[in-house]
Amino acid sequence: MSYFDAASAAPLHPVARQALLASLDEGWADPARLYREGRRARMLLDASREAAAEAVGCRPDELVFTPSGTRAVHSGVAGALTGRRRAGRHLIVSAVEHSSVLHSAEVFESEGGTVTQVPVLRSGAVTVESYAGALRSDTALACLQSANHEVGTEQPVAEVAEACREAGVPLFVDAAQSLGWGPVEGPWSLLAASAHKWGGPSGVGLLVVRKGVRFAPQGPSDERESGRAAGFENIPAIVAAVASLRAVRAEAAAETERLRELTGRIRAGVARSVPDVEVVGDAERRLPGIVTFSCLYVDGETLLHELDREGFSVSSGSSCTSSTLTPSHVLKAMGVLSEGNVRVSLPPGTAEEDVERFLAVLPGAVAGVREKLGAPTPTPPAVTGEDELLVDSLGKLCPIPVIELAKVIGRVPVGGTVRVLSDDEAARLDIPAWCQMRGQEYVGEEPADRGSAYLVRRLL
Repeated sequence: MSYFDAASAAPLHPVARQALLASLDEGWADPARLYREGRRARMLLDASREAAAEAVGCRPDELVFTPSGTRAVHSGVAGALTGRRRAGRHLIVSAVEHSSVLHSAEVFESEGGTVTQVPVLRSGAVTVESYAGALRSDTALACLQSANHEVGTEQPVAEVAEACREAGVPLFVDAAQSLGWGPVEGPWSLLAASAHKWGGPSGVGLLVVRKGVRFAPQGPSDERESGRAAGFENIPAIVAAVASLRAVRAEAAAETERLRELTGRIRAGVARSVPDVEVVGDAERRLPGIVTFSCLYVDGETLLHELDREGFSVSSGSSCTSSTLTPSHVLKAMGVLSEGNVRVSLPPGTAEEDVERFLAVLPGAVAGVREKLGAPTPTPPAVTGEDELLVDSLGKLCPIPVIELAKVIGRVPVGGTVRVLSDDEAARLDIPAWCQMRGQEYVGEEPADRGSAYLVRRLL
């Protein structure tokens, strides 16, 4: 079995396992107590904090451990917004932030704040100009991930942080995906991360608040972790998390080069061997282990099951899954194809032969799913007929509306149109993406009695 979903949770690093087992005997006591067992626990906690701070690039007294990365995000965003309430009630986020950041923004907006979502390029990256343009006199906080969790695109954090610094606005960085590969550069103000992303145990997060940042912890006060993370510290898990962070950092240079070559091989191999596929995300400025692609005429859930049967564990941002009925907000913001989406995220140590076997298996798996769904051939024959055809795809989910469009486009003459009726949210993203991939013109969307009508003009 080949586990290719490290962006969701990396396998527990051997060093983390060793540190966890060793610290169970020493780190179980209350680190706030003055007796021998408490002092041992305190020594482990303090040493872990110092090591984590060194890896992040901050002072030890700026870093606290939280019960999860999500809790670190929620606490960090809420605390910074409250601490800077006098500055204003405006929050900036990118359109591709992790859901934990976007959920924090939704709560802030529901309480009377205003939120600006900065759009991204088709690569998934923001521009520094767009962030600088979103800054206002009443901006309390700006948020920007260091790298995207679905497509691996790295963001220009250092440049955005400098623009925020000049405007007197703190920048909160979600560094969950990138911290295992290296520190986040630039004058950022707050940072959050999660240990299970780099091979540590789940249930350990980091929250960093730089000195000088106005911050007001929310919720009932607690004497632990500077009042910023309530509850008894899980010292064995914290020790294991920091030990694994140090270990992966020591391996990062070699693994970065090796995994970048392997994911580059996947990017090229997928584009070469699978028809009608779009490889998404920045080809150069990306995390080394992530590659994401979307396949036309494919049910994402079925494709993931097919790959699972072949021994590959991958994930998807596709709308065609049982867990989500709308496209991934990341793919939607990028304006790329969402159907048949596959994210491959290689953990450190992935063998070259596993990647080669994946590339050998993938074309057959995609072809099999397309055959089951009755997908069209890549180049449907041209047949002159009516100037406009109506395709009724109401009640049909991704990828059926696009499949039905592709089957009939050849029945109208060049210059003719096809009107697709659909109430599937994914159609709003996938029909324009199909047009771009197949060289047809997407005219636009019109309201209909049910759902929407998507108008496509045949150019080829």
